Amino acid sequence: MLEFPRVREKLAACTSFSAGRELALGLEPVSDAGRIMLLLKQSSEARRLLTLRPDFHIGEAYDVREDVMRAEKGVVLDPSILVKIWKTVVAARLARSGLAGLSEDLPALWGIAREITLLPRLEAKIAGCLSPTGEILDSASERLSYLRWQIREVRRRLQEKLAGIMKSRRGGSALQEQLITERNGRYVLPVRAEARRELKGIVHDVSNTGATVFIEPLETIEAGNELRQHEVEEKQEIERILTELSNEVGAAAESINLNVAVLARLDLALAKAIYAEKIRAIDPEITETEPGNGGFLKLVDARHPLLKGQPVPLSVEIGRDFSALIISGPNAGGKTVALKTIGLLVMMVQAGLPIPCRDGTVMPVYDGVFADIGDEQSIEQTLSTFSAHISNLAHIIRESTSNSLVLLDELGISTDPGEGAALAQAVLMHFLERKTCVVVTTHYSELKAFAHLNKGVCNASLDFDPVSLSPTYRLTVGVPGGSNALNIATRFGLPEKIVENARGILSKGSQQVEAMLLDMTAERRRLEALRTELEAEKAKALELTAGLEKEMARIREKERQMLREIQDNLNREIAGLYRSIRAAEAELKRDRTRERIAESHRTMEKIIDMAARESRSLTERISFIENEETVPGISAGDRIRLKDMDVVASVLSVNEQQGMLEAQVGDLHMTLSMEGVEKLDASGNPQDVGRTVTRPRTTRPAAPELDLRGQRVDIATAKLDSYLNEAFMSHLAEVRVIHGYGTGAVRQAVRQMLSGHPLVKSFRPGGQGEGGDGVTMVELTG
Repeated sequence: MLEFPRVREKLAACTSFSAGRELALGLEPVSDAGRIMLLLKQSSEARRLLTLRPDFHIGEAYDVREDVMRAEKGVVLDPSILVKIWKTVVAARLARSGLAGLSEDLPALWGIAREITLLPRLEAKIAGCLSPTGEILDSASERLSYLRWQIREVRRRLQEKLAGIMKSRRGGSALQEQLITERNGRYVLPVRAEARRELKGIVHDVSNTGATVFIEPLETIEAGNELRQHEVEEKQEIERILTELSNEVGAAAESINLNVAVLARLDLALAKAIYAEKIRAIDPEITETEPGNGGFLKLVDARHPLLKGQPVPLSVEIGRDFSALIISGPNAGGKTVALKTIGLLVMMVQAGLPIPCRDGTVMPVYDGVFADIGDEQSIEQTLSTFSAHISNLAHIIRESTSNSLVLLDELGISTDPGEGAALAQAVLMHFLERKTCVVVTTHYSELKAFAHLNKGVCNASLDFDPVSLSPTYRLTVGVPGGSNALNIATRFGLPEKIVENARGILSKGSQQVEAMLLDMTAERRRLEALRTELEAEKAKALELTAGLEKEMARIREKERQMLREIQDNLNREIAGLYRSIRAAEAELKRDRTRERIAESHRTMEKIIDMAARESRSLTERISFIENEETVPGISAGDRIRLKDMDVVASVLSVNEQQGMLEAQVGDLHMTLSMEGVEKLDASGNPQDVGRTVTRPRTTRPAAPELDLRGQRVDIATAKLDSYLNEAFMSHLAEVRVIHGYGTGAVRQAVRQMLSGHPLVKSFRPGGQGEGGDGVTMVELTG
């Protein structure tokens, strides 16, 4: 009913040998949360394995378990079967060795592969006796090698004798043609029937026309007998070798069968990875369901895996604020597809399959999924559509529990609308009392009102575009949907007059309800458009603010450069003035007039004092600009306090241009902004180090994640270092770094940097529902 077998068929198409295909076709959902998480981890690691080693595969394996059981019972196996067994043993060894080297990165897959038993003796024995195509090699045994040498020698002597007979006068006149051939395993010559008496020997065959007699000459009979004897001995030796190999296989039957089963599990995990890539699937977060609690289900942009094209994604949650969801909307609007999508994705997850949705999806573990979907009228059982639905419903009520998921399509339909609506409400009350998660589709207005008035029930609607008179297939939670039957009837060509008559017949209350639903839908659409517009305006404002801050920074840098040029010019002028003063002083020394010397000294002191004041003023202006956002007076060796955390640190170095400093807190080395610290005096109290001039700006806490996808390695590492400082100052305990899969270069650089970063306590690859190995979860120091 939910088409899970079709998913299994598509999964089976991704397997590489029959045992894996058999597992895929027999896949069933389970209700053990630990088992589900393990299965999802296996498929997640398989995806990573195919990223790290795209050439990895199971190899040329075969499901040889039946043949192995025959060998165990004493049956001698054909060479072709033995070769398949050998290839399977080799495939098992290669799979184990390939995953052994990645055991730390892929522990779940290694947990499967390490069960493989290596069979080097059997592998070497078969390889030494049989070629890859199944021929018995001369090296299979010394006796076989000797017998084949003898066969070649006898055959050579025999053919030489026959060639001599053909070249003789006797043979040349008697033969039909110059040819050595075989009949019944004996070498013979084709002799003309009328000349058969000219060549003595044994007749082994006659041609269809009777014109040719195939004779084994008397001279070659002994050699032919010898050849025949050696061939019989060769056959017996081959039979002995095959028997020995079959016995070896029988003795290793248990290990071979186990290896086939393990290869099948690995094949299934790889098939899940391949299928997940095809449907763009992720691993959702799995939550264990407590007894008596239906659990919390949340789908984010979920897609039905069997729908072609670009289906409209489905986002829905159930089990937190309400346990019953009633979906309404137009016919052919997607209600049944939404129902099937929810049920199918639940079954896929509980069978260990990734599902096509986005991060943030949460799945509980149900003990069963019960569905009543579509027309189940049965001619054999003489059940009407309504009777069939009631029969299914009775079974569901009897078998489901508070930890089950129930999916009911058009509950209460195919009978009197009043009675059907009343029955539907009673059924929903039953599931509500038991706290069973239930999703229902309906056209009944009574059920929409029931959802509005009862706690634990929520309306949802498949939207309908009143302009194009067509469904949008987009689910909106919180608002009931109208059936729009009359609008759809018009769209599909029903005469307008009939539609208008129907509107007149429709009760006033029903028309008002439909009008209200249309108004609510239109209002929600208007609010969505307004929200989108506000988001765009917000983004534009942020962009303008960033541009303004950039322009202000450029102006201040320009001002700093100008002031430095002025200071350089002033310094040059002061230097020239000092030179002039020294020259004047030397001149005055030559002139012994004391009054002139004293007057000159007074003048020089005034000039020097004025130049010094100008230089100090300019220096203070430059310092004011360069340290506009910092606390002046902090230098290496000072003790400071981090304002936000009340932590004391020692200053290692100061970068005044960037307004940053490096500090030591215990064993921790940190890079801090100077605006977030204050200098301490010898007694540990805040020290007044002069006026602090700050430029007003907006301070935002660091985001909980950093997206580095598409970045070069050098840019990514620089951004990561800056982000870790911001996250630490924002008191974030754990952050997520998104680097994607790609070539793995960014991921490797990120983890290498994290392994030695002083702000990082630990890190790990993302788990289920966190993005898998495409992200790294980082725990910061406290």
